[in-house]
Amino acid sequence: MTQELITLLALAASGAALYAAAAVKVVKQYERGVVLRFGRLRGQIRNPGLTVIIPGVDRMHKVNMQIVTMPVPAQDGITRDNVTVRVDAVIYFKVVDPPDAIIRVEDYRFAVSQMAQTSLRSILGKSELDDLLSNREKLNQGLELMMDSPAVEWGVTIDRVEIKDVSLPETMKRSMARQAEADRERRARVINADAELQASKKLAEAASAMADQPAALQLRLLQTVVAVAAEKNSTLVLPFPVELLRFLERATPTPPEQPAATQALTSPHPEEERESALEEVPPPEKAELRTAPSRHNSIASTNGRG
Repeated sequence: MTQELITLLALAASGAALYAAAAVKVVKQYERGVVLRFGRLRGQIRNPGLTVIIPGVDRMHKVNMQIVTMPVPAQDGITRDNVTVRVDAVIYFKVVDPPDAIIRVEDYRFAVSQMAQTSLRSILGKSELDDLLSNREKLNQGLELMMDSPAVEWGVTIDRVEIKDVSLPETMKRSMARQAEADRERRARVINADAELQASKKLAEAASAMADQPAALQLRLLQTVVAVAAEKNSTLVLPFPVELLRFLERATPTPPEQPAATQALTSPHPEEERESALEEVPPPEKAELRTAPSRHNSIASTNGRG
């Protein structure tokens, strides 16, 4: 009799322990408990800590209240300017109403994932390629507003949505590379032309300054010679412009001319100078000098006949 009593007490104690283990639940700090009694929602939400339910009658669902980071699979779409792109994103959301997250939707994580994919496809069709590449902040806000409206009914709020990567076709990448190269070449040509314009203005100012000071041109020429000679070249080719010769000729003062009589008196050999002058006369002029007396003779003969 005593052993049977002890056995019954042991069974009762073990049953009570099992009942207590099934009745006592622990809700973590980042969780909330939603209790359904016979399938009906109890009004109170179980806060973090120890809580007691009736085993076999109550069923408690724990809902995570942390911000959930969910990647959105890459979606293929066509932009408004008919460019095929592949875009993936990441969504941040959290549960703000645990009863609605349990009752209104079967699996709120799966529902948010599907809604994110459809919203991403929709926003791709409404956007242009330039917006996807350079104006993502505006598209992220549009995605957030598009997803937040139905998610509120599920007890979920969308914290933020970020477009992570945009994959372009290879042909589009090459076209964009050519466009960027052409744009850079255009900017380089504009900068080069601007530099040439400024240099021409500076050269014009330098030319006017050298015109006021003729010696500056000679100094500039000497500086050029020194710069070329510093290269240790065995051969130095120096262009000598004709304008420089004319400039030097104008800059050199000419001596005053002497009268012919003074030149004849000062000349030590007047006869040699006259012979040299006759020798320098070209042949046609000598011929004219030879034929000139005959012409005078013919004129004189006609006068004598008259």
